[in-house]
Amino acid sequence: MRILAAGDHFVGTGLLADAVRAEIGAGHQFSELTLPWPVEPFGPVANVHEASGTEEQVIEALAGAEVAVTQMAPFTKQVFAAAPGLKLVSVCRGGPVNVDLAAATEAGVAVTYAPGRNAGAAAEFAVGMILAAMRRISTSSAELLGGTWRGDYYAYDQTGLELDGTTVGLVGYGAIGARVAKVLVAFGAKVLVSDPFADPARISADGAELVGLDELLRRSFVVSLHARLTEETRHLIDAAKLALLPRGAVLVNTARGGLLDYSPLPEALRSGRLGALALDVYDVEPPPADWALRDAPNVIATPHLAGASRQTAERAASIVAAEVGRYSRGEALANLANPEVLRP
Repeated sequence: MRILAAGDHFVGTGLLADAVRAEIGAGHQFSELTLPWPVEPFGPVANVHEASGTEEQVIEALAGAEVAVTQMAPFTKQVFAAAPGLKLVSVCRGGPVNVDLAAATEAGVAVTYAPGRNAGAAAEFAVGMILAAMRRISTSSAELLGGTWRGDYYAYDQTGLELDGTTVGLVGYGAIGARVAKVLVAFGAKVLVSDPFADPARISADGAELVGLDELLRRSFVVSLHARLTEETRHLIDAAKLALLPRGAVLVNTARGGLLDYSPLPEALRSGRLGALALDVYDVEPPPADWALRDAPNVIATPHLAGASRQTAERAASIVAAEVGRYSRGEALANLANPEVLRP
């Protein structure tokens, strides 16, 4: 069997190839391709989103391959048309957004993905952002390093709040949101959840309360976004929804930039409607030089790092390798994104 390992500078090509070899043993041929992400930002390629590299690079590297493992390589209709022997693309991401699923299915190629591979890292990061925003950790550090000692932050009306006793709303309750909830409950926070697809019994067992989105926004001093981005959730939090928040509330987005309408945020911060904003994802990545939030008060901004841990990369490689192992043994694939490909 010939296998393409198309890695990048996070989930490395060697890491992918070694994980597959450990799963299926020796005796297989490998071709390798290293894509430029994250040294260079990802972006759309043809009709797929968040991909790195070019169709031409992938087509050349795929020559004769039956299986491909990747995180970022673009698998477009053109790529599938140029690789008639391809049978499996295993993507080590939470969703195969770099794959044209319709074209894959038409070509008879199974596509798998890696749910939960970064859940631990992203949950830790989200909690860190919540704490940093509530207690001014990042902003006061930047001011001190810039030469300003803000003793007035100890004044009663300038101090932050503890998580203990604070109501925190989580929008979305997948693998990441559920982990965040458990940590917040351990801190003593009152946790509200809005997710139309979540299991109410599970939420209750985790010590949280399931409510509608508007109720969550009205009751929560901290709101953290963990939903998937779909056409229904795009700009889920807009100016009207922001107006429901208690004055001075904290908003955290470590999920997807498109969940949030960024246009009302600068004024919301300057007016005090929002007390603090913590972002790891953006409507445009990276944000442009004239980004309106650069000079807004009480903003924490990190460059899409929530899932960036060594364990995430290693876990991602092992998940896709396990799928290759199942394929090679003729077993059912665990995380098939296009099950219709199996239908006669």
